[in-house]
Amino acid sequence: MSVKSTFICVLVLLLMSVAPLFADDEALPVATGTIFTFWPFVDYRESPREGYSNLAILGPLFKWQHKGDDRDFAVRPLFYSTANSRNDSASVEYLYPIAFSETRPDVTTLQVLKLFKKNIYRKDEGDAQERSSMLFPFYISGESRKYGPYTSVFPFYGDIYERFWRDEYHYVLFPLYGRTVNKGTTTRNYLYPFFATISGDKESGFQFWPLYGQASKEGVYSRRFALWPFLLKEQTGLNTDNPTRRLHILPLYAAVDSPQRTARFYLWPFFGHTTDNVKKEEAWNYFWPFWRTVRGEQRNVTSILPFYYDEHTKETSTRWYMWPLYKHEEINSEQFRQERDRLLYFLYSDNRESWPNADGERRRTALWPLFVFNRDIRGVKSITLPAPVEPMLNRDGIERNWAPFWRLYQQKWNDQGDSAVSFLWNLYWHEARGNALACEFFPLLSYHREEQLTEFRLLKGLIGYRNSGENRRLTLFWLPFGITWAKTAQYPAAAAGTVAGGEP
Repeated sequence: MSVKSTFICVLVLLLMSVAPLFADDEALPVATGTIFTFWPFVDYRESPREGYSNLAILGPLFKWQHKGDDRDFAVRPLFYSTANSRNDSASVEYLYPIAFSETRPDVTTLQVLKLFKKNIYRKDEGDAQERSSMLFPFYISGESRKYGPYTSVFPFYGDIYERFWRDEYHYVLFPLYGRTVNKGTTTRNYLYPFFATISGDKESGFQFWPLYGQASKEGVYSRRFALWPFLLKEQTGLNTDNPTRRLHILPLYAAVDSPQRTARFYLWPFFGHTTDNVKKEEAWNYFWPFWRTVRGEQRNVTSILPFYYDEHTKETSTRWYMWPLYKHEEINSEQFRQERDRLLYFLYSDNRESWPNADGERRRTALWPLFVFNRDIRGVKSITLPAPVEPMLNRDGIERNWAPFWRLYQQKWNDQGDSAVSFLWNLYWHEARGNALACEFFPLLSYHREEQLTEFRLLKGLIGYRNSGENRRLTLFWLPFGITWAKTAQYPAAAAGTVAGGEP
């Protein structure tokens, strides 16, 4: 027999070893289904009643999952793709967090490291589209509804409209020349940031940074500086009900005066006093940020860092002890409650959340780098270990793309006794629901029990036994057939008593 023929025969025998199971790699088992494993190459699980199937190849490397309207496909860590047929949406993470793409009915987005971004917007009028692209800061293009299309090729030439907090940007050979327009104010920069002029309706100004600059708009504001940032004097909000005056002679003195807020600082920012008439509170800095107090109707703060920090509001409280050793946080409202304890930031964290009106709660406890424990709002608990990243970065992208590689042990369970365990990417696993149980320690032993069915196999079918209630079957040497016999007949109690010599 050739090597190819031998391989085909072995593969056929392996496929014949499929055993029924209820399984779900995302939650506790929920319905009767099918499983086939050949660790670490293949792990296939299916639950038709739930519309669920999952195929894993080479442990966490390859994944294909179908769950209701969702489809997931992954080649970790290169990419992870998710699609939802009901919402007509899809997303792909490429070597997370390097690149990400998303498609929805109204827009398609591609983003790379927050630097390159491309959007295609689909309008309601037929097949019309709007496009914008950005390789920040070198290339930016798009279309403004008000100004039309624009393009920027930094640092040579660019026009940008309604982006980056301004109505218009224009530049040539930046920083040689640039012009911005925002709410009617035009600022021209020459050899940015050194020389600039400001113009607008009843508005003018100039600067020779950092030596001197001034600007004003009649009835709105006036400001000037010298030897920036040491000397500054300005008046703002003159056309509002909160005109504000600022004077900075840093680091000796700083003052702010307005109907809403008054502040004085000496040897800024170390010593100062602030009165906030809107928040109705007063703050004293005795040696900021180490010694500080705030007293008010809505908030009270006492800070003597690194020894102690306490902040209270109507619904929240925060305490530090021996910063950054221990921190306790609370949120208490009618709709939501939260308590969180932390040791050394992320070394240990325990977060408890509850919704009193909805009678729901959840919890997350993490000890870096050992484990993460979760209890979701359904009452399903889980523990995974080790956890070298999750205590520091609790991100869905980490969960999907990276965590499966280092999670040697995972367990999920609930208060009804249902549980699921996986060790070393299903080298050993067990799943239980009610009176049903299935487990495997590859390739030595597999066991499956549910109502009127018991089955176990040694060495993936070298020896197999199946008890289906009325029938028994014994199989040997991975053969798809075996010895079958019926269950021994039970005699009536009277007949049994007569045979044994007892009273009928």
